[in-house]
Amino acid sequence: MPSTPEDARAELERALASGLDISTTPQALESGRPARRSAVLILFGALDDVPCSVPDPAVPPTLDVLLTRRADGMRHHAGQIAFPGGGVEPGDADRAATALREAWEETGLDPAGVDVLGTLPEIWVPVSSNLVTPVVGWWRLPSTVAADRTESVDVFRVPVAELLDPAARGTSVLRRAGDEFRGEAFRLDERFGGRVVWGFTGMLLARLFAEVGWGGDWDPSVEFPVLP
Repeated sequence: MPSTPEDARAELERALASGLDISTTPQALESGRPARRSAVLILFGALDDVPCSVPDPAVPPTLDVLLTRRADGMRHHAGQIAFPGGGVEPGDADRAATALREAWEETGLDPAGVDVLGTLPEIWVPVSSNLVTPVVGWWRLPSTVAADRTESVDVFRVPVAELLDPAARGTSVLRRAGDEFRGEAFRLDERFGGRVVWGFTGMLLARLFAEVGWGGDWDPSVEFPVLP
């Protein structure tokens, strides 16, 4: 496990260089349905003024990741914890440019302070017919962030060690119209409202942590019921 934020950055870079196996089949393209292309920013950094609540953290206590809470009125994923991101626009040079632009629009962060470490393969999100490219970044020069109150209503810099704490991990359970949907999930500390990170964001964080080697042991039988 990394002992400093710089070690964590190096481990992320090595994992991205070797390739991460977290892609899914783009079913929308196979079925002929239109698919929107988007990008999200998975932004790691080192934050000193938010204490980590885990007594023996698996990663540096100052290592954090940027998350937002989507507005309740959004068409898809309303009210959920998410990465900043959104749809590709014609002027975007690449998917990293999309992720940085969207993150600036949603949180006000300065893209000039972000080093792009790499991108992951497109991931199919069926509920919104989206092919999403995750962009992994490192906050070299952190800037002040705040919710735009339109797409995002909260912005959090969450210690990664708290997400990796086995006591914070479990399986989200969504029951809707007689069906049940389960996936990797994390419960945030009460400082962040005690909300559950689930769905696309929970799955992507869990698989990224596992691929980088930060996964650790946790109990998937612990259930976090969630609402659609």
